[in-house]
Amino acid sequence: MTETLIDIISNIATIVLLLSGTFFIISSSIGVLRFPDVFTRLHAATKASTLGIASVLVGTFIYLYAEYHVVSGKLILAILFIFLTNPVSGHMLSRAAHGRGIKPIIHNRKDAYEDAIKKSE
Repeated sequence: MTETLIDIISNIATIVLLLSGTFFIISSSIGVLRFPDVFTRLHAATKASTLGIASVLVGTFIYLYAEYHVVSGKLILAILFIFLTNPVSGHMLSRAAHGRGIKPIIHNRKDAYEDAIKKSE
């Protein structure tokens, strides 16, 4: 069988998205293990894993559409769910950690959030 140009481009896009997604997921897990405090770990866990999981799901979506001509609504909903919940959960966890008094390890500048709380009291 001969492959058309669209098949070749979709295969390359799928490979690039799957590899880049895998890279971001691996770098996210290494960041969670290596970073020193809860805030930097949350940054690694939310930013890189959101991009990595979304890239893998988009690559899977392109593969399914190119090979089987299937448009998967579940993959679209999963991508949307990941983009909405990962940043919000990271934000809520960091707010909870800050509210409990956990400070970043490198704390060289004034805490604007703490000043805003003192002003409101």
